[in-house]
Amino acid sequence: QVQLVESGGGSVQAGGSLRLSCVASGYTSRTTWFRQAPGKEREGVASIRIHDGTTYYADSVKGRFTISKDNAENTVYLQVNSLKPEDTAMYYCAAAQGAVAGGPLVSNKYKYWGKGTQVTVSS
Repeated sequence: QVQLVESGGGSVQAGGSLRLSCVASGYTSRTTWFRQAPGKEREGVASIRIHDGTTYYADSVKGRFTISKDNAENTVYLQVNSLKPEDTAMYYCAAAQGAVAGGPLVSNKYKYWGKGTQVTVSS
């Protein structure tokens, strides 16, 4: 069993930045950040394969969000820049312990989930 704990959310103005953190209690093969706004479906935004750092991004965040990892700290980060009001959502990290076939931004491919950290962007 792996526990995931997110932190780093907050309230910022449009154009601002935050760094979200996801700390895992054990081994993971891939960690992905999802977000869910009220009344909307959960959306995968960025994913990283732990052993080689290969990353994958949703088109909606390319060039603004950066996912990275610190293996020594079992931590995956999501740097979110140039924030827009439409980025307002609860942000969750999710992790798998085996290979994730196909596109990595699909929520049903992940067994482990954190409780989320809220990001609110005002205009």
